[in-house]
Amino acid sequence: MSVLTLDLRPGAGIGAFSLGMPVCEALAYIEQHHSVFDVVHIKFNDEDPLQFDLVISFPEHGFHLRFEPRTQRLRLIEVYDVQRLQMRYATSSIGGPSVAATFVAVYALFGPTFPGSFDAKRNIYTLFYPGLAFTFPIPGQYTNCCQDREAELPIEFPDGTTPVMSRVCIYDSALGGNVEAGANLAALIKKAIPPQLPSGSLYMEEVHAKLAEDLFFTTSKKRLPFGASPQDVWAELGRPDGIHQKQVDPMVIHSASDPRPNSALCGDYFYNYFARGLDILFDGQTHRIKKFVLHTNFPAHTDFNSYIKCNFVIHCPLTGSDEKDSHYVITGDTKWPQIQQLLGDAGRAAIQTQGSVSNPFGPTFVYGYRNIAFEVMKNGHIATVTLFQTN
Repeated sequence: MSVLTLDLRPGAGIGAFSLGMPVCEALAYIEQHHSVFDVVHIKFNDEDPLQFDLVISFPEHGFHLRFEPRTQRLRLIEVYDVQRLQMRYATSSIGGPSVAATFVAVYALFGPTFPGSFDAKRNIYTLFYPGLAFTFPIPGQYTNCCQDREAELPIEFPDGTTPVMSRVCIYDSALGGNVEAGANLAALIKKAIPPQLPSGSLYMEEVHAKLAEDLFFTTSKKRLPFGASPQDVWAELGRPDGIHQKQVDPMVIHSASDPRPNSALCGDYFYNYFARGLDILFDGQTHRIKKFVLHTNFPAHTDFNSYIKCNFVIHCPLTGSDEKDSHYVITGDTKWPQIQQLLGDAGRAAIQTQGSVSNPFGPTFVYGYRNIAFEVMKNGHIATVTLFQTN
């Protein structure tokens, strides 16, 4: 297998992977180049996916991508095996099996910088440049060479050798002194955040929902009420990413009658806005909006990577309150136990297997209230929210 070569962009990214990119965009690129990235591991905490990073790892190439779990945007790139990946900076290469990634070589390529940080517990020296950090294991007999913050650079040991790089981290340059001032690798990994979104970006645009009324998109100032037509939706949100006819609702068996018992399709149809994490269901007879489906894009759900996370804020009025603005707020990060505390007991759940008993993620559970239904994952997080108007 040939060694992969990627351009190193300090403070910006490596190859086609740019800091701040959404996980869906990264996975789309990986799928398009599956012959290069043929072994890919996706790692996350199944029980609490918001507590730890969502990580895409390339074990054959020795690096991985860390995505901030709430925004699902790339915050840190780590090359953990520099012999498996060759990095190109300007006209020079570093890393790979044939290019020695020594302290002296790094210093010669990237130029002078301030003395780095020495972790005495792990015998690791970290050298910082804007948006870039290199770590070097230090042999125990030479740790005294790294204790002095004013030590001369580049570091060379008394026997004439120099440390060899073990890891590279790429992070947003704006983090700057927040990490570099006396920090170590652990602090860098913990504190690195995605770069700010460009002004006017619609990625994870905050969407406010009022039950049985409408959706309001806060950045673009668009509003979609129940009963709006397809023409209204095109005018507000643009062309949908997909359109498909709705299957017969599997929950219809619980109703008094099934109007189309011998058909797998009904007249209703969806507009899919994958880049907004949104589906819009139209009545097949009236061609008016009857439902909104909001997606959270959590891993361990069959729809993961089909939709970008919808950054919704649902306003649920307080029962029995006389004040107009009294309401609960539910977001895509609110867990099911909290929702039950806010809205009360929803009764027994309908079990949903996504059409296959072999679904590796197991079933989800659907709970309904007036004008809203929640699809809940086994870990208590919400997979989708369906908004509708109760007749």
